[in-house]
Amino acid sequence: MSASLGEATADSEGSGLSDDLRVLLSLLDLEEQATDTFIGQHPEKVWSRTFGGQLVAQAIVAAGRTVGPERPVHAVNAHFVRGGDPKKPIEYHVDRHRDGRSFANRTVTASQDGDELFVMLAAFQDWGKGLEHGAPLPEVPSPEDLPRVEESFAGLEDKLEMFVKAPHPIDMRYTNDPAWILKGTGEKLNHNRVWMRTDGALPDDPLIHVAALAYSSDTTVLDSIITTHGLSWGLDRILAATVNHSIWFHRPFRFDDWALYATESPVAAGSRGLARGMFYARNGDLLATTVQEGVIRHFPKR
Repeated sequence: MSASLGEATADSEGSGLSDDLRVLLSLLDLEEQATDTFIGQHPEKVWSRTFGGQLVAQAIVAAGRTVGPERPVHAVNAHFVRGGDPKKPIEYHVDRHRDGRSFANRTVTASQDGDELFVMLAAFQDWGKGLEHGAPLPEVPSPEDLPRVEESFAGLEDKLEMFVKAPHPIDMRYTNDPAWILKGTGEKLNHNRVWMRTDGALPDDPLIHVAALAYSSDTTVLDSIITTHGLSWGLDRILAATVNHSIWFHRPFRFDDWALYATESPVAAGSRGLARGMFYARNGDLLATTVQEGVIRHFPKR
């Protein structure tokens, strides 16, 4: 356990953190088993397989622990090989490829019982001054004017059981109706926009804020693939699995402040769908960009 995160987790008792966020912080507090090898655990609330956002977040922490805080992560590219068993711990092995003057490169391999679950390339770079521009923040309602996503489950708890029972360490507030509400109105939507922040304050360690955003980036990114076709998780027979996931971090941020996750799907073909997303700060700064490809199969009811 790292001293700073371990102390922060302990100090969080009674500090307003939700129980699920406290669990997420514990999941990010990896055990160092050997040089460049770390062990990650699962929460008690689990899906049928390891949540992809958890894998990416824990791998970012593992890679970051071998680089140091003076050189933040600026890009990760993850490929999912097989589903993880949520009843077993995960081993993260870090390979060091380069430690240059301004850059560092790592590969993280996650495995269980000798079987690879996923492989992630991580690049780190010193922050520097240069040209700056960014896509504009979409016009959306403020998060304070929107309900938490859990409120949208009302009346659909049996259909959305996997969402209802899943951990909720992130306060998420859709600016548009989520897929299961759109299904009832018959509306189709080619984008989704969701305000997000951790459900409580995070420690100051920037790596934890990056890891928390990475965890969150896997929660709603595929929504626009199915809402483009008027479909919904839980209400339609859909099989979905992440194939690969990439994130580019553009500037420092705190993820216990609100960030808008604006996603869209430019294409779906060959039983796969591609989605891309942008995280914006409230002041309009573009914080991070994501791209995810997933296997998406729809089995219409007869």
